[in-house]
Order: sequence, then structure tokens, then C-alpha cells
Amino acid sequence: MAYTINRVISNAEIDDVDARTRTALADHGFGVLTEIDVKETMKKKLDVEMPAYRILGACNPTMAHQAIGIEPRVGAMLPCNVILRQDNGGVEVSAIDPVASMQAIENADLTAVAGEVRDLLAKAVAAI
Repeated sequence: MAYTINRVISNAEIDDVDARTRTALADHGFGVLTEIDVKETMKKKLDVEMPAYRILGACNPTMAHQAIGIEPRVGAMLPCNVILRQDNGGVEVSAIDPVASMQAIENADLTAVAGEVRDLLAKAVAAI
């Protein structure tokens, strides 16, 4: 099973795709709670260069509340990470597939919520 929902935006720069991604996520009920600039962190911590790479921690509060109500420890798997990676003249956007990430938890109700979140994330990625 694939574990991410992917799209490549050709001839794009990461800052443009970042803004478009945040808008698409917001349009589908997600907010960005965290951001990690992996390129900057690797330079600072290891003194290595790498292409632009960001991790956005996206959360749909309604879906998160529902999931936590079903399985209180599911918060260890939240938020839904979305990565932006500069690659060969474009930016690859990859969002976690919540159904794949929740396979370790055997709970049909939680799987149903994860399916709804996957559908919303897929729509957001397609809208970028």
C-alpha cells in the first residue's frame, strides 16, 4: 500500500508551492500547526547542503477531535504531515495517507475517519 498522496508541480519554486499548498489545505478544512525547514535544519545541525525540503504538520480540527474521541492515543500519529521537496525543476508534494498510517490500530471507526481525512487530503493535493 502506498503511504503518501503525491503530486509534482513542474517548473515551480518551493515558496510558491508552499503558499498554494497552505491555501489548498485551508480550503479543505486543514490548518498548518507546525513547519520544519529540513534544509535549514540539516545545514545548521550537520553542515550539509540539500535541496529545499519542508514538512508541514496539517490538522483538520474536526477530524482530529473525532479521531481522538475514538482512540485517545491516536494523537501520537497526528498531525498529518505534508512534505514539499524541490526536485529537478519542480516541487513534489506528498501528504501522508492516514489510512496507511493508521493500519497499526485495529479500529473500524478510526479507519473510517482516516478514510475521510485521506479523501480531504487528496482533494487538497489535487487543488494545488
